[in-house]
Amino acid sequence: MQLVVARIGRAHGIKGEVTVEVRTDEPELRLAPGAVLATEPASTGPLTIETGRVHSGRLLLRFAGVSDRTGAEALRNTLLIAEIDPEELPEGEDEYYDHQLMDLDVVTEDGTEVGRITEISHLPSQDLFIVERPDGSEVMIPFVEEIVTEIDLEEQRAVIAPPPGLIDDRAEIASSREEDESSRDEDASSRHEDES
Repeated sequence: MQLVVARIGRAHGIKGEVTVEVRTDEPELRLAPGAVLATEPASTGPLTIETGRVHSGRLLLRFAGVSDRTGAEALRNTLLIAEIDPEELPEGEDEYYDHQLMDLDVVTEDGTEVGRITEISHLPSQDLFIVERPDGSEVMIPFVEEIVTEIDLEEQRAVIAPPPGLIDDRAEIASSREEDESSRDEDASSRHEDES
């Protein structure tokens, strides 16, 4: 099974190093020197990691055969893809690979359907589930223990306990706006206050 583990960013310096946006919880395993990674677009790979180091909080990689800034810049926006065993599980008890979480149904603790996980965004401070709601809108849910209370892979669902305001009720308000003019006026004035 193929898993996107990073996206190549800008060239760093003049010796072929690149910054990477890490998309794996195990960069020390997936992005270690010697790792051979497939790429998207496929024409730029496969790439073999020659060196890796952290500089100012960002991971820098250099690939075999890429020794100057021009070569590094040509790799920009390339996705790095690792081949993993679909049965393989992360080492930590409460850790999951992105492919295990994709397409899980998201429900609140009382069983209310929220939507389906369509993307996982790895930010420096935390990971976010991008959840597509039944009406097509999206909501972002921080993947933290206090909010995501259970991941049930057998049932293919994630159970959440959202704090007030996390699951925006705008989707419901939008459908009742035509019937209730006053809520639109209240919305407009509260939005105006937020902006000021």
